[in-house]
Amino acid sequence: MPKRSEEMLTDVWTSLMLVWIMCVAHMSTAPLVNQSKSLQTGSVMGLHGPAEGQRILSRAKRGWVWNQMFVLEEFSGRDPILVGRLHTDLDIGGKNIKYVLAGEGAGTIFVINEKTGDIHAMKRLDREEKAEYTLTAQVINRDTNEPLEPPSEFTIKVQDINDNSPEFVGGPFHATVPEMSQVGSFVTKVTATDADDPVYGNSAKLVYSILEGQPYFSIDANTADIKVALQAMDREVREVYLVVIQAKDMGGHMGGLSGTTTVTITLTDVNDNPPKFAKSLYEFIIAEDLGIGKAGGKVKANDKDTGDNARSTYNIIDGNEKDVFEITTDPQTLEGVIRLKKPLDFETRRSYSLKVEATNVHYDPQFSSSGPFKDTATVKIVVEDSDEPPLFAKPSYLLQVHENESVNTVIGQVSARDPDAASSSIRYFIDRHTDLERQFNVDVDDGRITLAKPLDRETDMWHNITVTATEVNNHSQISRAIVAIRVLDVNDNAPEFSTEYEAFVCENGKPGQVIHTVSAVDRDDPKNGHSFFYSLEPEMLKNPNFTIKKNDDNSISVLAKHNMFRRQRQDTYLLPIIVKDNGNPPMSSTNTLTIRVCGCSKEGNIQSCNAEAHILPIGLSMGALIAILACIILLLVIVVLFVTLRRHKNEPLIIKDDEDVRENIIRYDDEGGGEEDTEAFDIATLQNPDGINGYLPRKDIKPDLQFMPRQGQHSGPNGVDVDEFINVRLHEADNDPTAPPYDSIQIYGYEGRGSVAGSLSSLETASSDSDQNYDYLREWGPRFRRLGELYSVGESDKET
Repeated sequence: MPKRSEEMLTDVWTSLMLVWIMCVAHMSTAPLVNQSKSLQTGSVMGLHGPAEGQRILSRAKRGWVWNQMFVLEEFSGRDPILVGRLHTDLDIGGKNIKYVLAGEGAGTIFVINEKTGDIHAMKRLDREEKAEYTLTAQVINRDTNEPLEPPSEFTIKVQDINDNSPEFVGGPFHATVPEMSQVGSFVTKVTATDADDPVYGNSAKLVYSILEGQPYFSIDANTADIKVALQAMDREVREVYLVVIQAKDMGGHMGGLSGTTTVTITLTDVNDNPPKFAKSLYEFIIAEDLGIGKAGGKVKANDKDTGDNARSTYNIIDGNEKDVFEITTDPQTLEGVIRLKKPLDFETRRSYSLKVEATNVHYDPQFSSSGPFKDTATVKIVVEDSDEPPLFAKPSYLLQVHENESVNTVIGQVSARDPDAASSSIRYFIDRHTDLERQFNVDVDDGRITLAKPLDRETDMWHNITVTATEVNNHSQISRAIVAIRVLDVNDNAPEFSTEYEAFVCENGKPGQVIHTVSAVDRDDPKNGHSFFYSLEPEMLKNPNFTIKKNDDNSISVLAKHNMFRRQRQDTYLLPIIVKDNGNPPMSSTNTLTIRVCGCSKEGNIQSCNAEAHILPIGLSMGALIAILACIILLLVIVVLFVTLRRHKNEPLIIKDDEDVRENIIRYDDEGGGEEDTEAFDIATLQNPDGINGYLPRKDIKPDLQFMPRQGQHSGPNGVDVDEFINVRLHEADNDPTAPPYDSIQIYGYEGRGSVAGSLSSLETASSDSDQNYDYLREWGPRFRRLGELYSVGESDKET
């Protein structure tokens, strides 16, 4: 049998023995009959009434907890277990009574003997599933089923046995504790749970212990607190510990059930180790042409700690008097990177000896007794000679030249040298990307910069070019210098009007009135600013019409000398004005001011400047002239419309041609299908295409007014003159505008284009009927066959 089964069987027998002892004690002290209740419950052994002749004790009555029964859980016997017995005072001898049980589990889990009142448990019970059951007992008449007593309620409690082992919920567990922690430092707490009854017995009383993990850690047997048990545990020696914890019930006594779990405890790092250089001397060879900010070497101080505790800062504490080097910390590799702050020169100094110190960033004072958390090392740097590019005397140059200087004029000079010991010759060139127009040249040997083209300050005031210096022995060694060339001003531009001015003078203006203000501009830029001098041309000095006056703001005002300007006499005046600057030599130009004579209002507002306006009558304004012109145009339009309507009314309703015939004749000039054409006749297909644009040979116009014919003369019974009657009717028909001047005539003057058959009309036939031969109609097909037969029959009749 397995060990766990043996433990469970032992627990069951132990529990049964305890129950039996309690029952015996209970029977020896309990009264045999409870007078307070007529229905009584017994224990597992049963309760009977007093035997004959037995003496009832006369001691004081004690309380009877009669409404509770107990049954052990997990009972696995072959027969149902007796829970208890019910008894009533009415059960005397063979009286016809019956016990009835109702409530939780009645009839399924618990069954009562209706005659004796014994209650049995029919199923195996588990306290962890349900701890107690509430039932109701009653005595009824077996024959009539009538209740003999009121129902009584009682409970059956399931007594616990130790059948559940402790369990750790959520395991396995993980915990951390700093390294070098003191003994007794709290690490974590793990607790187990037991499903057994914590009130009854020790089935749920747990005791904790460590199976694995000693002597490093300990656990409190009651609280399950895990603590450090060993002094100075070092993470760098061992980082992870696996601790096995056991929880045992029954207070840890023999026969108790147990459960285990694991706790992984990790030591976290503290800064208890100083940085340490791998070696005390580092040597690096650095080329002298290494760029500023470039790395020349790396050193590293190792630290057994991790994370921020392992970070160190590096400093140069000796040998860097001229501040040529600097050292920084690489955040990824934690190395000290030595970089250049200033350029190296092999010809000046060929070696350096630096002392570098590494210090922890985060310092923990509790470990200060372990020593200083820093370390030093020596770094020796040897400068290696290399072919350096030429070195200009200055990184940039500023040159000046006057505009309009002649070609090949020397502007300035640049110079460069080879810093190497070989001292190679230098050649100079201009980077043509900075001089696209090739306005400058440089001497390849001495670096003199000359003009290749004359310069104009008004076009470009500054020119920035790049001059390169190259070694003769090594063309790959190139240096560059920026040369800024400023173009100085020369007075080579004459002043001129700032804009094209157009002035106006009023006919009714006053003498001395300012007509316009004129200013000038000069593209040159003298040092002392512009100062312009204005004057009229010599032949205009005695100008009777206008004069000029200088203002304080470098401008002039043009004034009128009289008020006798008339547009009909002269509508435009041209006034030449000479403008001269104060340069050396002075420059001047002649500019013409156009002055127009205009009509103005009394307030001086310009109204019209056209000379044609003077031919109008005095007092007639432009608005009145436009109104008169519009009226004339309107009258002309009305006259044209009237004449057009009169001509339209005089046109005949029917357009006659020379071949018009006043007979009841219908002319067809289409090539129809004859008698076989049964479709409705469409007059639109017979229209002359030449008249589609609007001209039709017939016009039927229905007048707006209806003609009322006069009352005619009626013929008497004896008759009236017929000739007079006809003439009257004819006159009425001729004067009736509502009646067409025809009876039933349709005119078709168009015979069609390109018709092979020609016209079918006999009216236009040049020959007589006797000369016409109609046999060809039969050859045209079945549509004209009937027509040919008709004409043939007519000819035969004439001959007959």
